[in-house]
Amino acid sequence: MNSYRVWALPGLPEVRPGDDLAKLIAATGPGLVDGDLVLVTSKIVSKAEGRILAAADRESAIDAETVRVVARRGALRIVENRQGLVMAAAGIDASNTPEGTVLLLPEDPDASARAIRTGLRDTLGVEVGVLLTDTFGRPWRNGLTDVAIGAAGVRVLDDLRGGEDAHGNPLSATVVATADELAAAADLVKGKAAGLPVAVIRGLGHLVEADEGPGSGAPEPGTPRTETSETAAPGTEASGTTASGTATSGTGAERAAETGAEGAAGPAGTEAAAPGPSGARALVRSARDDMFRLGTSEAVREAVTGRRTVREFTAEEVDPGAVRRAVAAAVTAPAPHHTTPWRFVLLESAASRTRLLDAMREAWIADLRRDGKSEESVARRVRRGEVLRRAPYLVVPCLVMDGSHHYGDARRDAAEREMFVVAAGAGVQNFLIALAGERLGSAWVSSTMFCREVVREVLRLPDDWDPMGAVAVGHPASDPPPRPTREAADFLAVR
Repeated sequence: MNSYRVWALPGLPEVRPGDDLAKLIAATGPGLVDGDLVLVTSKIVSKAEGRILAAADRESAIDAETVRVVARRGALRIVENRQGLVMAAAGIDASNTPEGTVLLLPEDPDASARAIRTGLRDTLGVEVGVLLTDTFGRPWRNGLTDVAIGAAGVRVLDDLRGGEDAHGNPLSATVVATADELAAAADLVKGKAAGLPVAVIRGLGHLVEADEGPGSGAPEPGTPRTETSETAAPGTEASGTTASGTATSGTGAERAAETGAEGAAGPAGTEAAAPGPSGARALVRSARDDMFRLGTSEAVREAVTGRRTVREFTAEEVDPGAVRRAVAAAVTAPAPHHTTPWRFVLLESAASRTRLLDAMREAWIADLRRDGKSEESVARRVRRGEVLRRAPYLVVPCLVMDGSHHYGDARRDAAEREMFVVAAGAGVQNFLIALAGERLGSAWVSSTMFCREVVREVLRLPDDWDPMGAVAVGHPASDPPPRPTREAADFLAVR
């Protein structure tokens, strides 16, 4: 078979909670025959199963559906959800649903697909395969495409390992995501905004399995992959049209902000996928086996080197939650005697920032004049501190010596304080790296260390809180210049 036909089913009504999707599909007069593939947009399954929430509950619903956070950019979260899928916002969607509501994914997409397949068999007497589809963004690629998230009676993976290519070369790693290819083909005729949530593919009956028992989602190694195309061969019915012959399309714009535009939603794909469970679960690579799971040593190194000092910021507001997440990372730094010597003062109001910076400027000017600097020199030096005024958010890290030891001689007491200062610096470094991970720029400035009494008085801090500089935080106004290369050998002494 080197051709197939795909069309969307018109006439499906608005789906409501409790509707029997198999009966609604049958009522359209789909003309299904044995071996057809029926592809159903997951949104209408969610509606029929009552997986609808008020939009105000979206963030808490994402939290509830999230197993782990894979990546975060501003408010956007790419997460692994309870179905095992790695998606933007756990797959919770506000498109194609009444205003003020959002849709959760079906709780068990494979079970939903089996129910539809059984219902079509009972209603129409046909043996078809069923796929539930949803829209995903993809790593390293712009744009969106549909993939299969639920399957019944469909060979979802075409395992070519153990076979040979056209030149006789052995195939040792190639496993084709056939169900995802089918989902993408069906999306060409369903579209995103045409109100056509169901499509039929005919001509690929060899992909329809007799049952949904164990192993139905994964063919035996060496099973040949039949050549297919998105358009029918010459002389056959045209592909990519509806039953009436009207072309349809969809841009996927309603999901671009959540997935494709942000660049990644879904485990990175390689050819070495190993078939496992039946149904669409066989398409999901476990995080353990994913070469691109966050937390690799390469990702950690990039997080460290990606931190750059930023001195110019946009007017965009800083998310206080992002700063607090950075503080949570900061306080994982090493510290002596199992202490926690870090405190972070968040200056979130313009008034608090101005009050502090004005008092610090006056203290600095007084110091410079006592040093005998000219008024021109004073003005020039004071201008260097304007980076803190240009930032929309300031943080003052402080050192506390709770839990430190007192030895009674200057040498050891000085070493004790130095230990705590090193720990404070490690906390600040963690903080700056975590801010960079939140796509926030920062600049650490030492100025509060030269007027600690003033800072404590203005910010009403305890006497034992020692300010350790200030951190300007904001969205970078431009990309930083390339970092000068530093060879590790220049900083080493080997014994």
